[in-house]
Amino acid sequence: MTGGALQVVTFGIGSEIFAVPVAFVREILDHQAPFRLPNAPDYFVGLIDVRGVAVPTIDLRLRLGLPTTPPTPLTRIFILEVPCAEGPLLLGLVVDRALVVNAFTPDRIEQPPRIGVRWRSDYITGVIRQDGGFIVLIDMARVLTSEDAALLAGVAADGDFADVTPAAGAAGNAAAA
Repeated sequence: MTGGALQVVTFGIGSEIFAVPVAFVREILDHQAPFRLPNAPDYFVGLIDVRGVAVPTIDLRLRLGLPTTPPTPLTRIFILEVPCAEGPLLLGLVVDRALVVNAFTPDRIEQPPRIGVRWRSDYITGVIRQDGGFIVLIDMARVLTSEDAALLAGVAADGDFADVTPAAGAAGNAAAA
């Protein structure tokens, strides 16, 4: 591996493979039911408690416009530190399954497609061809709007679970929306 290689953690959503830079990933947790945030967009599934810290959590499936699915034993929550204009934001990201850590040289990263994908392509920083398919690099800073980041930063800073109610999981969140 060369010093110019990008290290990423890959994960699956449905049959698609996505990746985020290792530098953003603080840890990967088993799925846990979040505490629902009232009046939040559908893809904000709520808060989870990570060693005494309230971490706002989103379902990437919903943020990409894909249908929700109930959690399985393979469902994971990535705890990410996402760079935002207001400073780094600690964020939980619900994914169907965690895969592996890979390293890719910049020459393997291609421009994202503009058409022909089932999700919003403005969240994609690039694609990598591998094993007859693609790994899609997600730009987490673009996944969140500035309003989303401000809302999440405020909820995370408050850390007050008194005004939130436990969700029944991903299926309950979809029903509540």
